[in-house]
Amino acid sequence: MNGVLDDTLLADPDTLAARDTTGVLRAAATAGAQVRSTVHACADAGLDRLRGHRPRALVFLRRPGMSGAVADLVTALLGDRCPVPVVHADLVPGWIGPLDVVVVHTADAVDPELAESVAVAVRRGAEVVLSAPDAGPVAQAGAGRARLVEPRIPLPEGLGFAQALTAALVTVSELELLATAPDLEALADTLDAEAERNHPGHEPFVNPAKSLALRLADRTPLLWGVDAAAAAVARHGASALATHAGVVAHADGLGQAGTLAGLRVAVDVGDRGDDIFRDPFDDPAPADAAPPPRLVLLGTGEEDPQFVSRRVLGREWPTADLAHPVEEVPRGSRDAVLLRAGVLALRADLAAVYLGLATRASLTA
Repeated sequence: MNGVLDDTLLADPDTLAARDTTGVLRAAATAGAQVRSTVHACADAGLDRLRGHRPRALVFLRRPGMSGAVADLVTALLGDRCPVPVVHADLVPGWIGPLDVVVVHTADAVDPELAESVAVAVRRGAEVVLSAPDAGPVAQAGAGRARLVEPRIPLPEGLGFAQALTAALVTVSELELLATAPDLEALADTLDAEAERNHPGHEPFVNPAKSLALRLADRTPLLWGVDAAAAAVARHGASALATHAGVVAHADGLGQAGTLAGLRVAVDVGDRGDDIFRDPFDDPAPADAAPPPRLVLLGTGEEDPQFVSRRVLGREWPTADLAHPVEEVPRGSRDAVLLRAGVLALRADLAAVYLGLATRASLTA
């Protein structure tokens, strides 16, 4: 991102509205409605008929978009006690058969590789849960044999995380792969509350998404999840920043990212060089200087992310931003990991949208 962000833009809802010519802010705020509408779409698709079926394997197809992050998140929620193998693949595996369940989400109705995979899976008798538009080669490849979960809320590119997540959660719940089926109405309510906190009319100091956008502006974001669910959300956040703000971010789990020597040094050097008295307008960084990193530690569990880092890596990160929504979802809450993951994913979407609008990166020609 070039130049220094004028933070007055994020405090001006009228300017934001004028720049939001495609309605991305309003679309992002529909996450709760996406959950509710997808639950109904799953019922219409007959996912309840999966109940009692114990698959040989549960296969998530990872296609361009958010399907990979959703697969990672649901796999994290299933945990190591899942009674069946969970497989991630770009294309349907050659061994797929009538004992397997395939789950896939796409917003691309014409993805030719996915259409071929769906056709192979249904031809071989696998159960296929297809979250996709109802028109185009992908849906047609299901030939009426895939359980088609049609999106009921039209969305711009990159804003269907809640739709994809809900379809996958309903699938694993009906297959009884989770110890307790999640309360999806509570998830929808939690996302509604997060959207309200991040309303365009709220000032940045009380708007978590605007605050995050300001923290990431003119920086290289390092989004490190301290648990498996948070790492999945971190990867979604990096995708959101690329999609809506044209920002390149690094995202991974803490255990992997924190062992990368170059990034550790960059964070520590950036911490030492972060002079609070430096005026970026009077003393700008050299034009060819790489944006300094901004480390964000994301967590969905009960422990503080810094405590997790100390246990896993033997160190803390003194200037890291902590994204650990225990105020929004108190410790001990039912489905706390899922609800916090939902909050963080939506916050990442909205922060990316705000950053894109404030820098005009999200405006179309």
